[in-house]
Amino acid sequence: MARTSVRQPQTSALSPKALRDIREKVIESILFLAAFSSVAITLGILSILVYETFQFFYQHADEVTIWQFFTDTQWTPLFDDKHFGVMTLISATLVTTFVALCVAIPFGTITAIYLSEFAPVTVREIVKPALELLAGVPTVVYGYFALLFVTPLLQVILPNLPFSNMLSAGVVMGIMIIPYISSLSEDAMRSVPDYLREGSYATGATRFQTAINVILPSAISGISAAYILGISRAIGETMVVAIAAGGQPNFTFNPMDPAQTMTAYIVSVSKGDIPYGSLEYQTIFAVGLTLLLMTLIFNIVGHILTKHYREVY
Repeated sequence: MARTSVRQPQTSALSPKALRDIREKVIESILFLAAFSSVAITLGILSILVYETFQFFYQHADEVTIWQFFTDTQWTPLFDDKHFGVMTLISATLVTTFVALCVAIPFGTITAIYLSEFAPVTVREIVKPALELLAGVPTVVYGYFALLFVTPLLQVILPNLPFSNMLSAGVVMGIMIIPYISSLSEDAMRSVPDYLREGSYATGATRFQTAINVILPSAISGISAAYILGISRAIGETMVVAIAAGGQPNFTFNPMDPAQTMTAYIVSVSKGDIPYGSLEYQTIFAVGLTLLLMTLIFNIVGHILTKHYREVY
């Protein structure tokens, strides 16, 4: 009799463990690419700014030097009498940022303390989403709000206030970044363990004393991070200062004066009226790199302070 061969069922060449390892590797590779893409984009932006800034100073060394760029107090690259004193733009940027922080930090911190320690659950569920909605309002709307509402309101108090000024722009910028500070600060306060609150109450402290003396210091690391985010947001704001602060470069630290910030200048040059590759056009890369370095310095200082307070508390 002829033998009949019984065909054995084919089994997978890969075991379940091998398939699981492959899936893990694929997922790990996707996550790595996602993380690396942010670093690559940052390096790409930085390399472009550095290259164009180098070309700006190298090709026009007879017209502007790095020393003049940081010491001259006039900024007129679009005029016949050209000056390249970026301190004019830096001063306006610092003034508007300072005014914004004077508004955002107190109100944002007070709001965070209330939502974290005093507000009922129903109130918190209504107020916090409403605050976060402010972050979604287009900045151009904030700009015209500053120009058409805040400035006339301030002129009632300060009759000599010009129509374009850094004060109204800074105030509206502060209102705009309150949601960032309040939301992140409130999350940091609510993450403080409850046993710290209970221990404070056990010693006879009130809710306010507990919030100020226990919760606030314990959450200072997260609150500092919220402040740094607010600073970076204020420095990089464009439309509010472009609309409300004025478009004329002016070296001044008086918030009631009109002036042009670094971002507002970049917007004015990028409209398309200036030929690409010209001296005037290349100034936006030098200003952009300066702005990036300023933001980097503030973030480094904030990281150092956050690390210090984390170790202390």
